[in-house]
Amino acid sequence: MEGVHFLKGDPPDTIAQKALRVNLSDLAAKGAVPIGYLLTLSLSRHIDDRWIGSFAHGLAQDQKTFAISLLGGDTTATPGPLSIAITALGSVPAGRMTRRAGARIGDLVFVSGTVGDAGAGLAMLRKNRKRVPLRHRGALIAHYRTPEPRLALGRALVGVASAAIDVSDGLIADLAHIAENCTDAFVIDASRLPLSSAYRGAFGSDNAARVRAATSGDDYEIAFTARASARARVFAAARKARTPVTEIGHVGDGRGVFLLDVKGRPLPTGRGGFVHF
Repeated sequence: MEGVHFLKGDPPDTIAQKALRVNLSDLAAKGAVPIGYLLTLSLSRHIDDRWIGSFAHGLAQDQKTFAISLLGGDTTATPGPLSIAITALGSVPAGRMTRRAGARIGDLVFVSGTVGDAGAGLAMLRKNRKRVPLRHRGALIAHYRTPEPRLALGRALVGVASAAIDVSDGLIADLAHIAENCTDAFVIDASRLPLSSAYRGAFGSDNAARVRAATSGDDYEIAFTARASARARVFAAARKARTPVTEIGHVGDGRGVFLLDVKGRPLPTGRGGFVHF
């Protein structure tokens, strides 16, 4: 939705790619292989043929990258903001899907890639933080506009992860969805959160920066749990998928998600991420 998931001035090809990739990210967290997708476009009055051409080009590039096809959908006009709805379809062997439920006390908590980059990229676009070096600014904006669905990692984690979810609304908020399914506490060490050099260049690495990273949306990394005995298998899966993975905490007694500083004190995280309603 224009103004919610992307900005009106974003390049049309990246809008198309983000719309598709965030859905592929959902499949990645389940360990699924993408098959194809359905697309519904509600086009506002400011959309012209040049915009549509660029949008279609972005989709064509990603269809080739991820070896999927457009299966159907609908196109309409709207007096409101531009709206794009994609439903991605995938497959996973019966009984092998990685679910949100499955974590238990003693499990370790992991996250792929880095966190906070996309939220920082949005801040660059909205606030024009000129003090951020150009090389960092470009990297952060790219994370916001064109996230990388962790499909290879998701497949490698099938049978290894006990529970998983993709990070769309924020690491803390999305881990809370797994915590709800296991009714235990997720204890996250803020000092172990993986922060990119670009993020550190923009916001630093103090507690405030780490809370910001843990509660920013649009990362589209995979947050997951695994038994402590499966730690080696987790990192073997990461190597196989050529995707960095970081151990950031554990599942313990209690309820909810707790982000702790180096002294073990809880850091305030508010709602934990983006809330639509």
